[in-house]
Amino acid sequence: MLARRKMQHELTKDIIMDTARDLFVKNGYQHVSMRQIAKELGCSHGSIYYHFKNKAELFYALVANHFDLLEHRLDEILNRKIDNREKIKEILLGFIEFGLTHQSHYEIMFLTKDEDVRNYLNEKPMLVYEKFAKSIHSLSDQKLLLQDIWTIFISLHGFVSYYMEHVDNYEDVKDAARYHVNFLLKGII
Repeated sequence: MLARRKMQHELTKDIIMDTARDLFVKNGYQHVSMRQIAKELGCSHGSIYYHFKNKAELFYALVANHFDLLEHRLDEILNRKIDNREKIKEILLGFIEFGLTHQSHYEIMFLTKDEDVRNYLNEKPMLVYEKFAKSIHSLSDQKLLLQDIWTIFISLHGFVSYYMEHVDNYEDVKDAARYHVNFLLKGII
């Protein structure tokens, strides 16, 4: 009994989420169970239920955490004392850098196809996208339509999705990312 309590004390939500993320990316949400996560961690599945009531709650916590990281990155850029053009450029590059630096996070956030978890992906992503869209709109000298901003977002997403298959990190395509962003900027500044 003491060993189990000690394990629960050492087993944190972050450790569980890191292991679950890897399994979700590797096997897909439907093909991962709480028992598999526990087995990967070398603990009982009850130890995981101590932190999360079910797999859906674990997945939601994971997604919310990832969007918090992306939102924090956006806030860092917005708080910089730089001109609007540079700020927009940094926001667009920041999105690409986030996606290629945290590829397993990005895959969970934007590339999960499972219908059971799509409902968990609505609120936080929309809040972060709304902040992204409002930032681009307010920083641009042009009157951008929602469709313009959505097209920019989809272009960034396509860049990240494509290069996730070919590179290990942002540094591998830094120059291509800058070129891509500079090309996008021609239409919005």
